[in-house]
Amino acid sequence: MTLDSDHCYEVVKARDARFDGVFFIGVSTTGIYCRPVCTVRTPGRDRCTYYRNAASAEAAGYRPCLRCRPELAPGLAPVDSVRRVAKAAVARIDSGALSDGSIEELAAEFGIGSRQLHRVIESEYGVSPLALAQTRRLLLAKQLLTDTSLRAVDVAFASGFSSVRQFNRLFKESYRLNPLALRKHRGNEQGDEIILKLGFRAPLAWQPLIRFLAGRAGTRTEKVDGDRYIRTIRLGKHTGWIAAQPIAHNLLRVAVAPTLLPALADLQMRLQRLFDLLANPNVIDMYLARHKPLRSLVKLTPGLRVPGAINGFELALRAVLGQQVSVQAATTIFGRFVNTFGEKVITPFADIDAVAPDASAIANASLQQLIDRGLTRKRAETISALARAAADGAVKLDSPIHFAASRTALQELPGIGAWTAEYIAMRALGDPDAFPHSDLGLLRALQIAKPAALLVQAEAWRPWRAYAALHLWNGLSQIGSQSRGG
Repeated sequence: MTLDSDHCYEVVKARDARFDGVFFIGVSTTGIYCRPVCTVRTPGRDRCTYYRNAASAEAAGYRPCLRCRPELAPGLAPVDSVRRVAKAAVARIDSGALSDGSIEELAAEFGIGSRQLHRVIESEYGVSPLALAQTRRLLLAKQLLTDTSLRAVDVAFASGFSSVRQFNRLFKESYRLNPLALRKHRGNEQGDEIILKLGFRAPLAWQPLIRFLAGRAGTRTEKVDGDRYIRTIRLGKHTGWIAAQPIAHNLLRVAVAPTLLPALADLQMRLQRLFDLLANPNVIDMYLARHKPLRSLVKLTPGLRVPGAINGFELALRAVLGQQVSVQAATTIFGRFVNTFGEKVITPFADIDAVAPDASAIANASLQQLIDRGLTRKRAETISALARAAADGAVKLDSPIHFAASRTALQELPGIGAWTAEYIAMRALGDPDAFPHSDLGLLRALQIAKPAALLVQAEAWRPWRAYAALHLWNGLSQIGSQSRGG
């Protein structure tokens, strides 16, 4: 988006939520930067400067507003970026890549040099990778200080600072504020759990989203309780649980197990992907509603999201188990995998007490062990090959840069065809244009006999075909039909 000052000022006056997170406003008389939806009195036009991201505002010397809280602004989905490498690198920075590693190591993940990574990020965001990383750490720390009872030392390390001294120094230098001064602004969130608040662009069709997840919920690993989604999580060597529910029209409250504190930055990014919180529903809905087959579905469920994945391998495993069987059958077999290869985890929920197996656990299992879980030999061979490829990094299942290359790598594995690859691309890789055109539910929804004909019709829905698929599936769910078991 080009930041035309007149257009931006009109957005600020209207407090237009569609632009929340798209840009920020620095106010020269206060030295504060805000979101476009901030409820403070609108400053004079000549006092406003506009920035594409929080890091740029902070690099210009502005401090975050304590009222509108820029750390809660929704981000931008990868499809909004003109440079996918930059967006993917920033996603890794947001997950804490530069807290534990170097610029050189991050650049190597994308097959480029550190200087090129600098140029790409500075071209796209206007600041250096290190400045982005520092802003991320500071804003996460600000959120934890405001919303939790965590000790300052725990906030410092959870946010990615190497020491409490570094945390205190940078916080005071950047925000001209003692970190503990934020405690007086803290709400009434108490208890052992950690509270994360995640912003998104309204509307969010929460019930259809968690209904989709509930229909595929793994035994002992996840469930839906009212409007709350609960699941266990493994992030590296850390295991725990989360419980998420909306608390405002543009805000999710996520209770997090204290055991996940060291992985909080990574978890925050994965939760955004799971609930598709970076999407811009107004843009997507307006585009899809132009097309007659989707118009009534969009009107029925505005703000429909594409359910993502906390763990790419877990989702891919479910997708393979769901080949040519019902959702219920796939869930039953997945439960057997959890019982045999998963791990126990302590949660406050009586029926949620295990975490799904990781790729290495399945890769190390014998073929007979997989068959004994209720699989055919051919399906067991597919799952074994998938697990080995994921464990050794031959197939990357967590939001890679090149969607097409990832599809190709998946389909080179035995037993993985176009439907499975598209479904994994849609949910694990986060491709907004993924479309499993051979899905029986999609064909039934449009009363089309041949997948090739559906693919031709769906061409007009690019680049949002994944959202079109969700609308079609959601429409079927209203009349009790099912698609495949992924």
